[in-house]
Amino acid sequence: MSVAIENFVKAIYNNNSHDAKDTKPGNIAKKLGISNAAATDMAKKLAVKDLLHYQKYQELQLTDKGRKMAMNIVRKHRLWEAFLFKMFDMSLHDIHREAELLEHQTSDLLADKISAYLGHPKFDPHGDPIPNAEGEITTKDTSVSLSNAIEGKTYIISRLMSDDKEFFEFCAHHKLKYGHEVKISKQFKKK
Repeated sequence: MSVAIENFVKAIYNNNSHDAKDTKPGNIAKKLGISNAAATDMAKKLAVKDLLHYQKYQELQLTDKGRKMAMNIVRKHRLWEAFLFKMFDMSLHDIHREAELLEHQTSDLLADKISAYLGHPKFDPHGDPIPNAEGEITTKDTSVSLSNAIEGKTYIISRLMSDDKEFFEFCAHHKLKYGHEVKISKQFKKK
């Protein structure tokens, strides 16, 4: 499959699983930096290939075949992030950017070798779960969003979610890393 198809399917999976929770073609277009018309055209083409369900003005839903493809791409992406972080101590933003390129050039054989070399990790350096070779996520998410954290309580950072370079620079500057403890000293709630 082409890089464009893989990115489209992965964007639907990501939006559905933890980002915007909205998989309408317009939101996928925004995420990928393409026009709404291009997203709609791609959705129609992928529906013919049985990768997703398309209905005009409705959210896009991956078929089993599409979900399997998305999980395979996500697995390769997150394995590359884990590898680059371990081997080169690259920043969280840089490993994400590089993994975006490498995920499309990685065979299943190489992904299996990387996973074995790393000891079959369950999470990438951002705290995102890494699917196994069958495309299954075998961990359970019990995390609490920082906005819902309780003042005075100590938590373990289980996920750093962003595509924003400044966010990761902030985390690095303040030594906020996956697996580290953080105590909530003050919680500011919106009124």
